[in-house]
Amino acid sequence: MTLGEAILDRATTHPLRVAIDGPDCAGKSTLADELAAHLASTRPVLRVSGDDFHQPAAVRKKRGDLSPDGYYNDSFDLQAIVDHVLRPLGPQGTLRYRWSLYDYRRDEPSLSEPESASANAVLLFDGLFLLRPELRPHWDLSVYLDVDPDESLRRGLGRDLELFGSAENVRRRYSHRYLPGQALYRRHARPTDVCDILLDMNTPTQPVVSRIPPPR
Repeated sequence: MTLGEAILDRATTHPLRVAIDGPDCAGKSTLADELAAHLASTRPVLRVSGDDFHQPAAVRKKRGDLSPDGYYNDSFDLQAIVDHVLRPLGPQGTLRYRWSLYDYRRDEPSLSEPESASANAVLLFDGLFLLRPELRPHWDLSVYLDVDPDESLRRGLGRDLELFGSAENVRRRYSHRYLPGQALYRRHARPTDVCDILLDMNTPTQPVVSRIPPPR
C-alpha cells in the first residue's frame, strides 16, 4: 500500500486530519506538498503548517534562545492548533477553520479569515512535535518521517546557513536547541512508536516504509 492509498483508505464522516511529523529538515513540507498534488484530483485538500502557529518570540525564547526545553515546550501554540484547526475539522466540528495564526518571521499576528471545508476533505498538516499528547487524540492518521540527528544537522547546514549567518551558528543552534529538543520529544511522546505510518527518510530520494497499516 502506498502512502496516498493509506490516506484514502481511512474513512471518516469529517475531514481526514493527517499529521506529517518529523525532526528538522526531515522533508515534511515537501512530502505534504507532494501528497496534496497527488490527492487533489480525488479529494479536496487542505494544506496547513505548524509554522503558521508559532508563539511570539517572547514566549519562544523565555527559557533562553538556545534552550531545548523552550524549543519543545514553547515554540507552538498548541491550543490554537486545536481550537482553530483540529477541533473544527473533527467530529461534530463546524468545518470552519483557520490556516494561520502568527507570522514568526515578522513576529506579529497573521490571523487568517475562517474558511469552510467540505466533510470529505483531507487535511495535510505538517510540523514539529505533532504527536505530543496534547495533539495526538485529534489526528485521524499520523505519519512520522524519521531522520538521524547527524543527517538533520547535515541538511540544516545547507538549508539554514543564510538564516543563521554561518556554519558555526547553525551547528550551535542545532547542537544546543534543535537536536536536544527533538530528543526530549522522542523521550516524552515516543513518536516512532505511536505513529500510524513510519518512514525512514535518511535518504530522501529513497524513503523506506518502516510501518504502514494494512488495507481496511
